[in-house]
Amino acid sequence: MKRYQQLLILPAIAFSFMACMQSNKKDQVTVETITTKQQQPTLSLTDTSLKKVVKTDAQWKKVLTDNQYYILRKQGTERPFQNEFNDNHKKGNYFCAACKLPLFSSKTKFNSGTGWPSFYAPINNNRVKEVVDKSLGMVRGEIVCARCDGHIGHLFDDGPNPTGLRYCMNSGAMLFQESK
Repeated sequence: MKRYQQLLILPAIAFSFMACMQSNKKDQVTVETITTKQQQPTLSLTDTSLKKVVKTDAQWKKVLTDNQYYILRKQGTERPFQNEFNDNHKKGNYFCAACKLPLFSSKTKFNSGTGWPSFYAPINNNRVKEVVDKSLGMVRGEIVCARCDGHIGHLFDDGPNPTGLRYCMNSGAMLFQESK
């Protein structure tokens, strides 16, 4: 009798196990879908509030890629000519990768020959701040996002007209949204 009961119980256990695995797969897909949706940034040219975005180091690490974190929070610099936007000729806008503030337009982008995306002006001067950078044995203007203080790049006075400025930016500090 025990053997007969065991034979009846085994299929029930197997069926329960399979049902549980199917349920876990559905949950996994839902979690993956939610995670993917969370990673898709919402970019808007009307999002111009300059209310400070302040996060802990741990919070920034959770929302930024390793490269974005290195550049934006640790004042890193990516390699010239080996970055996403240096050779981008599409029309659109560039946003801070940390807080999504609209920073630059392709209308002011130019080929500086330096290997980094360069602009002669931001969308609005209040979107970026210049701070003194004394690293690497030189003094230069560091450009940071006005909303989250993320390091975006540096400012030089060898740009084209009409401003004569070159905002030399890191691709990893920005997101691009193509215009339609």
